[in-house]
Amino acid sequence: MANLLWLQGGACSGNTMSFLNAEEPSACDLVTDFGINVLWHPSLGLELGDNVKQLLQDCVSGKIPLDIFVFEGTVVNAPNGTGNWNRFCGRPMKDWVKELSDAAQFVVAIGDCATWGGIPATAPNPSESVGLQFLKRAPGGSLGTAFKSKAGLPVINIPGCPAHPDWVTQILVAVASGRAGDLSLDEFQRPKTFFTSFTQTGCTRNMHFAYKVSATAFGQRKGCLFYDLGCRGPMTHSPCNRILWNRQSSKTRAGMPCLGCTEPEFPFFDLAPGTVFKTQTVMGVPKDMPAGVDKTGYIKLTAAAKAAAPAWAEKDIFVV
Repeated sequence: MANLLWLQGGACSGNTMSFLNAEEPSACDLVTDFGINVLWHPSLGLELGDNVKQLLQDCVSGKIPLDIFVFEGTVVNAPNGTGNWNRFCGRPMKDWVKELSDAAQFVVAIGDCATWGGIPATAPNPSESVGLQFLKRAPGGSLGTAFKSKAGLPVINIPGCPAHPDWVTQILVAVASGRAGDLSLDEFQRPKTFFTSFTQTGCTRNMHFAYKVSATAFGQRKGCLFYDLGCRGPMTHSPCNRILWNRQSSKTRAGMPCLGCTEPEFPFFDLAPGTVFKTQTVMGVPKDMPAGVDKTGYIKLTAAAKAAAPAWAEKDIFVV
């Protein structure tokens, strides 16, 4: 039996809503099939007031073993580093986060807010929000770069706005079943099993990408969403087109550009107005330019690809 405690800081509860819609395995499966004991969750816990406070104190003291500490939302430090804008059970939430993280065998950050600050940490960041071990791409966050849980791992980051429910439940199963040692993490502490490939992998519009045939409006059923609508699929690490949402679809399959929500920079509010849905370039050249090809070569390659585009590429495709 693995004891799990889930708390929420500066957040919208989107990751909780996503988690409760998990299918493989479901949230119920975690309890019935995989031996996870949910000590408390903001939306599921029965305890209130002093009973919750006592439960947290027992986890901190070790009276109740804490195997997995899950945190959703930012760690709020305002005003002036006190954390008093986000108090819970009589104390700043940031103090509970520090003590519970130190007591836990594993710490899991779910969603962009908990991983690197997300929307609340966007400049000018009045709430002084940070993620558990990152602020955007900068290491540190609330717990600091040196933090390791009792099991010897840094915070396991599962980003997304929200994170896909099955990413969450499958990682929790791996941790609870003693297979956390098999979780290879990337430089941002994301499990490589989910965050090595790009969102573009499995996209039904990849042939349009290759022939430079572009969609020009949201919801259009033909064309690549990269060139005119700024899809970030080629630069975003996620399996959204391999592990479909609701087992049915993804943003790009529905004609919506990928917003890059598993990357530390999300939500990209620092871009110039009107450029969120504009193709990102490097010195005027789209970021899909192959390595070793200069700007002139890229222009020629693009022209050749467009000229070679088959007739079907210009017609509507069936989106599943």
